[in-house]
Amino acid sequence: MIEPKIFTVGQINRYIKNLLENDFILNSLLVRGEISNFKAHHSGHFYFTLKDAAGAIACVMFREDAKQLPFVPENGMQVVIYGHISLYEKTGQYQLYAEFLEPIGAGALQAAFEQRKEKLAAEGLFDADYKRQIPEYPKCIAVITSPTGAAIRDILQIAKRRDPGVKIAIFPTLVQGDQAAEDIVHSLRLANEWGKADVIILGRGGGSTEDLWCFNEEMVARAVFASEIPVISAVGHETDFTITDFVADLRAPTPSAAAELATTPLSERQETFRQWITRLERGVQACLADCRRRMDWMMCRPALTRPLERMIQAKAEVDKHWQRLDKAAGQRLRDASDSLKAADHRLESASPLSVMRRGYVMAQRENGELLTSVQDAVLGELLVLRMQDGSLTAQIQEKMVMGYGKEKNHI
Repeated sequence: MIEPKIFTVGQINRYIKNLLENDFILNSLLVRGEISNFKAHHSGHFYFTLKDAAGAIACVMFREDAKQLPFVPENGMQVVIYGHISLYEKTGQYQLYAEFLEPIGAGALQAAFEQRKEKLAAEGLFDADYKRQIPEYPKCIAVITSPTGAAIRDILQIAKRRDPGVKIAIFPTLVQGDQAAEDIVHSLRLANEWGKADVIILGRGGGSTEDLWCFNEEMVARAVFASEIPVISAVGHETDFTITDFVADLRAPTPSAAAELATTPLSERQETFRQWITRLERGVQACLADCRRRMDWMMCRPALTRPLERMIQAKAEVDKHWQRLDKAAGQRLRDASDSLKAADHRLESASPLSVMRRGYVMAQRENGELLTSVQDAVLGELLVLRMQDGSLTAQIQEKMVMGYGKEKNHI
């Protein structure tokens, strides 16, 4: 009796995996469906489900393939996936291993463009508040483009024709290919570090969407936004739009138009100078006319037309003030004299001599002490009697005190 062969789970999964991978159809196929349950893993792998009305299949896109996508897949996006079917042995689940996917309707680049535009707009990189004014009369223009393309020739020709005095600094830069975005960022950084340019023209001539794609790269958009020097975007033709156009301070439809926007024709500058000179001359003439009117007005004043009359009037005013001053001073002197006479009269009335002229005598002891009371007198004492015209020496031989109540008379 033949014993049945027993397989392990791993053997079965490996066998099925070999069947799937060796199948002609499943080994390379295109699958159409809607993305759901999308997850971008931190490892760089994409995990999602592709579904339609009839069913669903698990999908995975490894990091190396995911890095080649110009956009990030989103839930609800209708796509066509190129890949192969295989089995994940640990879970026994078969999966679609995506190697590339393309959105249905808009192409991959257009989808990436819209995603990036929406993202940067939400961050404010397109806001008008951040747009800087392009200088009207730049002395130096930095041009970031290919040194061999038609764009640089057009820019040089038009800029020099419009303003022969403007300086053009060329920063040779790759504007197409895988390394173009990094080279543009490097040139923008160099132009800002150099710092001598008043404005930057960044661009290239026309081309396909793929040719212009470096101007849609996020690193380029952020470098343009971070530039301290105003940037004019001049990419492709008038119908071409890139992310750089939205971030730049000014968009020019073509490189030739950028040269026109960055410069002012010499004839316009000369006309501006003529207008300034005319305005200055008018201002000077108006100032001189005003000064002349003021001078004429001053010359008509009496002080200048009849100076002697003004002097006579001034002298009359001085005389009038002098008379008033003299009159006031005389009155003050008379008042002072009257006050002095009154004070002299009061002083004379209070003088002892005046009293003596009326017959009164002032008695003093020999030591000069004034004797004011009879009670203080001593019999036999010598007194000096002072009168209005001299003095007498007398000896007290008798004294008599006279009293009226409590009061006494003092001689």
